[in-house]
Amino acid sequence: MADTDLETEPRRDWSGGGHEVVVVGARCAGAATAMLLARQGHDVLVVDRVSFPSDTLSTHAIARGGVVQLARWGLLDAVVDSGAPPIRTVTFHFGDGSVMRRAVKDRAGVDLLVAPRRHVLDPILLSAAIEDGAEYAGGLTVTGVATDRSGRVLGVEARARNGRRLRIPAAFVVGADGVHSRIARAVGARVVDQRPSDAAAHYTYVAGLDWEGFEFHVGPGAFAGVFPTHGGEANVWVCCPAAVALPDTTDTTDTTDTTGPAPGARRTAAFLSLLERAAPSLAERVRAARITAPVRSAARLPNHVRAAAGRGWALVGDAGYHRDPITGHGITDAFRDAELLAGPLGRALRGELSERAALRSYAHQRDRALAPIFDVTCQLAAFPPAGEFAELQKQLSVLLDEEATELAALPPIHAAEAVVA
Repeated sequence: MADTDLETEPRRDWSGGGHEVVVVGARCAGAATAMLLARQGHDVLVVDRVSFPSDTLSTHAIARGGVVQLARWGLLDAVVDSGAPPIRTVTFHFGDGSVMRRAVKDRAGVDLLVAPRRHVLDPILLSAAIEDGAEYAGGLTVTGVATDRSGRVLGVEARARNGRRLRIPAAFVVGADGVHSRIARAVGARVVDQRPSDAAAHYTYVAGLDWEGFEFHVGPGAFAGVFPTHGGEANVWVCCPAAVALPDTTDTTDTTDTTGPAPGARRTAAFLSLLERAAPSLAERVRAARITAPVRSAARLPNHVRAAAGRGWALVGDAGYHRDPITGHGITDAFRDAELLAGPLGRALRGELSERAALRSYAHQRDRALAPIFDVTCQLAAFPPAGEFAELQKQLSVLLDEEATELAALPPIHAAEAVVA
């Protein structure tokens, strides 16, 4: 499907009739959930306030578990064919000068990793959802939920670009609208686990960088790396304590004026200085290449888990669970939640399982799956001494392989034609 097909306004009066499921948010978590429900033959509408393709703040890398799911869904080839380099080597550089290289071995059915740009990945997922039968409406900002007198969610309230207000009835609503989820606020999803959050992440794109797969550089009080991505560029990033701040600006140029460097240039210089302290050899390579984009930053992002579901609603991806980006696990979390929800929810919509049982199953599986990597993420984001940091990275590597094995063993989501009424 062409990108322009995704840039749509509502094609009909959504307030006139209902859907089985409305998914709020059309990026990784939402598009995947809509796709997997539509494959089961369900009536799904996915809405987003933006039009696609569009970019968003992202860790880029997809862990082995997420790559397993792309392969299971038949989308991994599309991601690689889009120009995302297949990664077959992971290298760790330590502060003492030692280097550890590992090949990406064939496990759980995949032998590569990828780090796609989100303006490429998200439309691939959304197009797949539409091809499987989901409807999509861009330019709709969901402002809240509709409920009955008992508080059960019965749909969403939204505003179109022209200001028109709509009510879209639905048997079920999925919130996939990010860490600041309006759906989570509207349904009163409580925070069931919260950890300290005092880290920051900064990244930019670099062309002409000599890279060798995924790179991780462990420095004093910092963690840096390289994720090769689309267009011959690499995402170069640094994670560090939030107190180490870059100049604050919304400027997106590196032009100068008579008073000195513009804010964008100061941020780039500060980023390079930070990279120099964290990974001198990487900083030297970046200086010899070409930075192609402004530095993007995020600080003190929450480490929390929200309740997964309630009467008539569920949360997937960052809307329900968010962790520091230091482990680069956000896209994989989104894919995992989509599949863990779509299976039991599909059965409930077909009358094979009660909604209560379906949502209890989703919440239990999600919470069990996220816990180990959440614990390691929070420990890494505290930037312990180098030896402890390296040991935590080893633990993370084991957990990622275990996660991929579990995801590969999930029951397949059947195509619509395989669903028996």
